[in-house]
Amino acid sequence: MSATGEFEGRIARLRAAMGRAGVGLTAIAPTDNLRWLLGFAPLYDERACALLVSAADHAMLMPALNAEQTAAHAPGIPLVRWADEDGPRIAVRETLARCGFDGDGVFAADPQMRADHLLLLQEALSGRPTIDAGEVIWPLRERKDAAELDALTRSAEIADRAVEAAWAACGAGVSELAVAEAINAVFTAAGSEPEFALVGSGPNGAFPHHETGGRLLAEGDAVVIDLGGVLGGYHSDITRMAFVGEPTDRYREVHAVVEAAVVAATEATRPGASCGEVDRAARSVIEQAGFGEFFVHRTGHGLGLSGHEPPYLMAGSDVELAAGMVHSIEPGIYLPGEFGVRLEEIVRVTEDGCERFSRLPRDVHIG
Repeated sequence: MSATGEFEGRIARLRAAMGRAGVGLTAIAPTDNLRWLLGFAPLYDERACALLVSAADHAMLMPALNAEQTAAHAPGIPLVRWADEDGPRIAVRETLARCGFDGDGVFAADPQMRADHLLLLQEALSGRPTIDAGEVIWPLRERKDAAELDALTRSAEIADRAVEAAWAACGAGVSELAVAEAINAVFTAAGSEPEFALVGSGPNGAFPHHETGGRLLAEGDAVVIDLGGVLGGYHSDITRMAFVGEPTDRYREVHAVVEAAVVAATEATRPGASCGEVDRAARSVIEQAGFGEFFVHRTGHGLGLSGHEPPYLMAGSDVELAAGMVHSIEPGIYLPGEFGVRLEEIVRVTEDGCERFSRLPRDVHIG
């Protein structure tokens, strides 16, 4: 199938999902949802822009300054252009007419749409009831096709190399920022966009989302290394540990518990299992070891065109996993004032279990 045919197929799948959900009109902003549908999204700023999809047709409300670029990247998409001096209100109504919306069904809006753009559409729709468009598009995005899995594999390969560079950079007297620079250099050299390089040394590792800073690694430090990049639009995400000097018995104990939690969640990941069940598999291991209060976040999240996307592996979620879904497994234990340990794998759900993308071991790297 050609690229154009692939994206036409995705719009058709969205339209079918809308029909099943009683949605008459969906508005997709220039977000990852639009990238998934069209393979491209123009710059998203204060100018109103959205793809409108109805049961009959689709058209795109488009600021004039981005129109030619969008036409080149997404040929065949009808564009209703508006100029700055005219404003978007008339163009909104023209786009609704062009996409063939007949007034039936509820209105579904992209959850990442700007509030002012949503209000503009709601005004034109005379206050029609609005729901989250994630209800119709996320079930389509969750299950990755072969091309998406290949893109995620290539992105993960670069992330593995970035972890190895981080391990090599760790040592007493080296700053967290210097380790992050080694990570980002790998992404850049490989043509991947660095997204984040979280390096939490010693007590900083007890902050799950520590902001990498100038602290110098010291003998006896545990170091959390959480990193990710974007290659061809698809994200990577991995967390591994390093230790400066010989790991303490206390550290080895905590690391072993987190490792056991990763294994338990991996074994629980299979088609038909709920996200809550996978979370429970990891969490119960940590709770039984006496560290339950120090595991302060969900077990995982989906990954693809977005760094965080459904499914979310957390307590109470009855969302069922299915073959083709991709998500993280990343339990952690965070001991305030001491250190933190988090180990993260990205896995794809297979027909009878799951497979991880990374080829790296999860043993602590001793620097």
